[in-house]
Amino acid sequence: MQLSSIHRYKKALFTALLLSIIAIFSYSRFIQLETPNVTFTTIKGEVFNMASLKGKVVLVNFWATDCKSCVAEMPELIQTYEQYQSKGLEIIAVAMSYDPPAQVVSYAKQKSLPFPVMHDSYGDISRRFGSVNVTPTAYLYNKKGKRIQRAIGTLNFEKLRTFLDKELS
Repeated sequence: MQLSSIHRYKKALFTALLLSIIAIFSYSRFIQLETPNVTFTTIKGEVFNMASLKGKVVLVNFWATDCKSCVAEMPELIQTYEQYQSKGLEIIAVAMSYDPPAQVVSYAKQKSLPFPVMHDSYGDISRRFGSVNVTPTAYLYNKKGKRIQRAIGTLNFEKLRTFLDKELS
């Protein structure tokens, strides 16, 4: 083989590899935007799944009772829920597997959390949402069930309310 042939071969191989990586990345990003087909069982024993929430804007909030940021944002999360729930917002609070179940129940009762609260006992829900490891982490889904945002850390409630005003008007 001549040097120019080897160069063309390497260039074609590199291009094919690059296109493959882009395709895999794009496909994995597309898959992550789909709503996970999960069933929630709340601490009150209510059972529902993500598919049953189509037609609503859904915020799935992963939190823990020992997470200072989670506890700090909870009053604003409650206020947002109370303001938008009748317009079509659903919030699901998913307590992390390492959080003691009795502590989650006690906190939810003490703070009168108005939205569904569940304890992710075995970490299954966290894994279905892409292996959530940091709290707070929130996923926002539109009325069609498509994920439109993932927020790691404290929510920006001003931006959230602006979105909700537009989406739920």
